[in-house]
Amino acid sequence: MHCESQWTAGSSWKLVSPDGQIFDAGEIVEAEPPRRLVIRWQHQNKPELRAEGASLCTMELEPSGVAVKLSITHTIERELSQLIAAVSGGWPKVLSNLKSLLETGSIALQDPYPAANQH
Repeated sequence: MHCESQWTAGSSWKLVSPDGQIFDAGEIVEAEPPRRLVIRWQHQNKPELRAEGASLCTMELEPSGVAVKLSITHTIERELSQLIAAVSGGWPKVLSNLKSLLETGSIALQDPYPAANQH
């Protein structure tokens, strides 16, 4: 998977699979490099997740001594969201790979989303 965007407020954003299928699509709400990124997006593949509407994902970086704190808040305006349940399982994999990449120069999970388990 990879993201496509101009990474500026108002630009489109999408998550695209290796075969070109769009899984999520939306827009950049805020972009304050290198501190804050806010994306509003809606799932595109599974009808039950698409029906939930758009979610809002806020990513913030904050200095913390010699380190940097990353906070990700992902919300949707609905109770008991299946989408939030799905991304709650995905974010730990993404962040684990990011941590490994930053610490070692390579990712730990070579295939964190096997084709049979995509969204």
